[in-house]
Amino acid sequence: MEVEEVLYMPHLDAPEDRPFPFVYFISIINGSDQAVTIFGRKWILKEEGGETLVVEGAGVVGETPEIKAGGEFSYNSYHVIKEETLVTGAFFGSLGDGRRVRVTIPEFRLQLPSEG
Repeated sequence: MEVEEVLYMPHLDAPEDRPFPFVYFISIINGSDQAVTIFGRKWILKEEGGETLVVEGAGVVGETPEIKAGGEFSYNSYHVIKEETLVTGAFFGSLGDGRRVRVTIPEFRLQLPSEG
């Protein structure tokens, strides 16, 4: 699992109460000897001011990708925030033999650009 890039994208639409949009690029790498199907995700966003937002759902960007042994699934998505935020979480899947797997999302920061 790799967080490849995180970009502040001020030109994207964002609500007034969360005015800072960020796009991130992720690759989920299957290092096992079996195919894995990703069926869910959980993101935990901890804002600098103390608020925590948990985002859970089925699949990944509307898909339930099957990643072959040694393969990877790459995608991009975004979060909108109101202040600097620490992000972590996990993807949930199942192997071809039915065993469940959990892949941790490496912690990364959505950091606002410096002014001036």
